[in-house]
Amino acid sequence: MSHVTPGGSDLYAPLSPELRTLALRGVVRSYPKKAVIINEGEMGESMFVLLKGSVKVFSCGNSGREITFGRIYAGDYFGEMSLDGEPRSASIITLEPCICAVLSRANVSEHLAEEPKFAMNLVLRVIRRARCATEIARNMALLDVYGRLVMLLEAQGDLTDCRTAPDGSLESLTHQDIASFLGASREMVSRLLKDLEKGGYISMATKRITLLKKLPTRW
Repeated sequence: MSHVTPGGSDLYAPLSPELRTLALRGVVRSYPKKAVIINEGEMGESMFVLLKGSVKVFSCGNSGREITFGRIYAGDYFGEMSLDGEPRSASIITLEPCICAVLSRANVSEHLAEEPKFAMNLVLRVIRRARCATEIARNMALLDVYGRLVMLLEAQGDLTDCRTAPDGSLESLTHQDIASFLGASREMVSRLLKDLEKGGYISMATKRITLLKKLPTRW
């Protein structure tokens, strides 16, 4: 991690006006690829505005198995859940070199007082992420691995924040990435995807999956 001197307005270009004002209150820092910015369970009072790059939100169990909650891209923010003073609820790791504006609880409190519109933005963000976490927990409890895979492929990134190509294909996800999203093993995911490809339901290229027709409800 290193401090960065903001250079011009390009660094803040992805941000909405309200988020730009907030980011300008923080300290700009850079992080290399695969740097853990937040550790689940640790105490922390900082919120991060992502100015450049992308990060992954995940959690690891005692067995070492990882579950991915989503990806966050430049122009968004994370770490707001710790503003209540409780331990971090998930970990954040960089997927590429990143630059963030790091804000203290005092920075955020001042911004909320001066920019009440952002307060509603923050509330809605917390609600959306809580809904997403509830959906993930529900799917884990009620669906088998194939059922969860169907939901991921048919959502085309809406539930997981993974990027969708212009032609509708799910891109930039390896089989291990998908396994982490589903809370399953890579071997099981690879087998299911290969079977679906043989059946003509999907086509696969390197880190790219295209849905060709409606997937069967059971496999």
